[in-house]
Amino acid sequence: MIFEGPGKPLRLIERELPVCGPREVLVRVSACGVCRTDLHIVDGDLTEPKLPLVLGHEIVGYVHALGEEVADLKLEQRVGVPWLGYTCGTCSYCLSGSENLCEQARFTGYTLDGGYSEFTVADSRYCFPLPGGIADAAAAPLLCAGLIGYRSYRMAGDAERIGLYGFGAAAHIIAQVACHQERQIFAFTRPGDEKSQSFARSLGAVWTGDSETMPPEPLDAAILFAPVGALVPLALKAIRPGGVVVCAGIHMSQIPQFDYELLWGERVIRSVANLTRADGLEFLALAPAVPVTTSFETFALEQAEMALECLRSGAIEGAGVLVVDPNSRADR
Repeated sequence: MIFEGPGKPLRLIERELPVCGPREVLVRVSACGVCRTDLHIVDGDLTEPKLPLVLGHEIVGYVHALGEEVADLKLEQRVGVPWLGYTCGTCSYCLSGSENLCEQARFTGYTLDGGYSEFTVADSRYCFPLPGGIADAAAAPLLCAGLIGYRSYRMAGDAERIGLYGFGAAAHIIAQVACHQERQIFAFTRPGDEKSQSFARSLGAVWTGDSETMPPEPLDAAILFAPVGALVPLALKAIRPGGVVVCAGIHMSQIPQFDYELLWGERVIRSVANLTRADGLEFLALAPAVPVTTSFETFALEQAEMALECLRSGAIEGAGVLVVDPNSRADR
C-alpha cells in the first residue's frame, strides 16, 4: 500500500521484491499494526516522509532472506520490526546509550519503507526476536504502542498514581503493566466516551473520567498518549508537586499558554523520543510475565485506508492491525 503524499489515498500496487543489503534481512510480513503516527504522516503533521512510502512500523514477520553479514538471525525466525530502523552507531548519542536521539536515525514506515506490504527490508540490528505464545496479530501492537508506551511509563519513575490521557493502543498495554506492578491507573478519555472508560476499568483502572475532570486525588505522574497540547496544563493541574507530565507522542498540537503556578512546585514536563533497543528487549521480556494481552481489530492489507479512518474516529478499541499473511503461523 503506497502513500504518495498528504491528501492522497493509499494505493495498492505490485512491485519487485526488495533486495536486502549486507546487514539487512528480507522479512515476509505477517501482520502490521496501524499506529497514530501513521495518521500524522498521512495528514502531513510529520513533514519529511520518504515518498512514495510504505507506511507501518509495528511489523511482525519471518526472516525470508539474510544479508551476507547477518549472523545473529536465521531463516524463518519470527521477528518484530519497530519505529527506530537505523542509527549510525558512532555518534555521542549512540555511544552513550541514547541511540534514540541519533541525528542520523532512520525510521520504519517514515524514512524507510515499512510493513503495509507483503515483504519489507530491515536492518538486522533493529529486528527483535519475539517471544512465543502470542499470535502474530496480537504481537504487532507491542512493537510501538508497547515499546513507546513502556519508555513513557519508565519516565514516570516510581509513581504510584499514574494518569493516562487517551486510552487507546499504548494506554491499554501500559495499564496492564502498571497494574501488574501494583500501581494505580487513572484513565482520562474524550468527554462522554463511556466505551473507553469501561474498557479501562476492565483492565484495572481505579478511576475513569473525561480529560477535563480532576482526579479524586493528586497524581504522581501523567502520561499523555493523546496528541492534544491542551491536555498539558490540565495534566499539570492534576499532578502533585514534584510530579511529572510525560508527552508520549511524536507530534502534538500546540500547547496553550498557562500560568507558571501550574509548573511551580518542581513539576516537570518531558517528551519521549523514539526508543532504544534496550527498551525493546526489556519490554518484550516483561510482556509475557504480566502477561500483556492486546485488544485489537484486524483488517486486510487492502483495507489500510479504512483502518486509518477507524483509528482517526476512535472506533477501534485497543489497536488496529493489518493481517498481511492470513496463512502465517499465528500460534507461535
